[in-house]
Amino acid sequence: MNIEKKFCSGFAAIVGRPNVGKSTMMNAMVGEKVAIVSNRPQTTRNRIMGVATNPDWQIVFLDTPGLHKPRTKLGEYMVKSVQDAMDGIDVLLVLVDVSDIGPQDRAIVEEMAARKVKKILALNKTDIVEEAKLMAAIQSFAECGYDAIVPLSARTGRGMEELKKLIVSYLPEGPKYFPDDMMTDQPERVICAEIIREKALLHLREEVPHGVGVEMMRIQKLSENMTEIHATIYCERASHKGIIIGKQGAMLRTIGAESRKDIENLLGTRINLQLWVKVREDWRNRMDDLRTLGYENV
Repeated sequence: MNIEKKFCSGFAAIVGRPNVGKSTMMNAMVGEKVAIVSNRPQTTRNRIMGVATNPDWQIVFLDTPGLHKPRTKLGEYMVKSVQDAMDGIDVLLVLVDVSDIGPQDRAIVEEMAARKVKKILALNKTDIVEEAKLMAAIQSFAECGYDAIVPLSARTGRGMEELKKLIVSYLPEGPKYFPDDMMTDQPERVICAEIIREKALLHLREEVPHGVGVEMMRIQKLSENMTEIHATIYCERASHKGIIIGKQGAMLRTIGAESRKDIENLLGTRINLQLWVKVREDWRNRMDDLRTLGYENV
C-alpha cells in the first residue's frame, strides 16, 4: 500500500543582533546570494526573503535587520521590519555569534523565548571558537526554553544541513508557495542597488557606511547582451562624498567594477554601470527620502 508523502512548507524568521551572520546563513540555506553581506553592523536594512525548495518541502526564510536601539527613522523602520517578519511564522531562528556573546544577545534570547512558536537557538561562528567555549555557551543557554540549540558555522557550512533538517521537521503540511526556481522576492532593481551598497560597505571607512543609500535611476536593456544601469549613491555629508569618489575617482571606480561583476552574474548580461554620488543630508530621518531609496513601509 503506497502512502503519498505529504508536502511540508512554512516560514522561518532569522533574528539576532547586528553582525551575527544572519544574511550569510540565509544565503547558505538558499544556495544563492540573495542578501548582501559585509562585516559592518546593520548591513541588512529590509526584510529579505529567501526560498529553499526540495521535492518534499519548501522553507521561506525571512532575513531581518539586526535588533538594535534605533537612533534614526531608518533605524525605527529596520526594527519594525523585524517585528513584522515574525507575524505568522512557523519557526523562529535566533542567531547568536558564539565567539562574541554579550548582554544584548542574552536579552534577545530571553525576549524571543516568550514567542509561541517553534524556536531554534543557532550558535554561529563555531569555526573560530574553541570547543570548550562552545560547550560553555550551550550549557549557559540550556534552560532558556528553546526547542533546540544548534551549533553551526554559516561560513564553512558546519551544522547547516542538520539545521535545515530540523526546520523541516517543524514545518506543517502546506502548499508550495513559490515556484521551484524562485529564490527571493526582491526585484532585480533592488538587488542591483543592494549589490552596489555592499561594495561601498566593503571599501569605505568606518564613519561613512551607515549614511550610504543607493537609488536606481534607470535600468535599460540596450541589446540581447548589454544592459545599461544608472544609479546614485547618496551620503549625508559633503566630506563623505569625497571619500566615496576617492582620489581621482579611484574609490568610485573600485565600487563600480566590483558591482558590475556581481550584477553581470545576476542578470546574465554585460553591464554598462554609471554611478553618481550626491549629498542628501540627514536622509535617514526623512520619510520621503527613505521611500525614494526603497524603504517602502515607513
